[in-house]
Amino acid sequence: MFNGQNLEGWTPKIRGYPAGVNHARTFAVVDGALTVSYEGYETFDNRFGHLFYQTPFSHYRLRLEYRFVGDPASGAPGWAVRNSGIMLHAQAPDTMPDGQDFPISIEFQFLGGLGDGRPRPTANMCSPGTHVEIQGQLTDEHCVESDAPTLNGEQWVRAEVLVLGHERVVHSINGAPVMEYGGLVIGGGVVSGHDPAMKPDGQPLGHGYIALQSEGHPVQFRRVELLNLAGCMDPSSSSYRPHFVEPVPADCVD
Repeated sequence: MFNGQNLEGWTPKIRGYPAGVNHARTFAVVDGALTVSYEGYETFDNRFGHLFYQTPFSHYRLRLEYRFVGDPASGAPGWAVRNSGIMLHAQAPDTMPDGQDFPISIEFQFLGGLGDGRPRPTANMCSPGTHVEIQGQLTDEHCVESDAPTLNGEQWVRAEVLVLGHERVVHSINGAPVMEYGGLVIGGGVVSGHDPAMKPDGQPLGHGYIALQSEGHPVQFRRVELLNLAGCMDPSSSSYRPHFVEPVPADCVD
């Protein structure tokens, strides 16, 4: 998905700007890594950003490597320190008004340890404008912690997620599963500035875009790869009925 040379196939959407505007080169390629940087910012000013891949998906395996680098942007909220992630089943970037903060989606959240000896697991689940079921029970908690370890420093971390429509999502870190949930639906809060028409609460969320997050701390991504499983699924499944986009081709990638 990422060619290691440029942002071909990706569209930035940063709060305060229309889709396609890469304010202050927030997203750039540095030494082969897709890099989120705030060197061009005087202050962060809640300009949360997301970099959307061009193709929507429903059933897939996604893997990449990430690492946190440097210090947070001036003016970034305290909770954003060593905090980033991947947005799954996100609405299209051009459906987000300029002032919207986060896309309606499910977040595979990345956290880095703060070096203070306290646990801060990575690979958590957060839910801007959505709800999920944990062990078959609907939860309205915005973020739910995984069983992943706390990872300090600037080490590269291998993250993988299995996404099967709205039915099942599994997070893995460095080859080990650390969290599973399902029952993805539109609902809840922790999203603002959105078009209400894009948030039909209670509707299953089984399809959408993938986006890499810019949340106030510099982070790098590399080896972003996807295996499309759509053609391996039953086309009559309810998770094939998209919320934001047209159905993807039903070709199973070997």
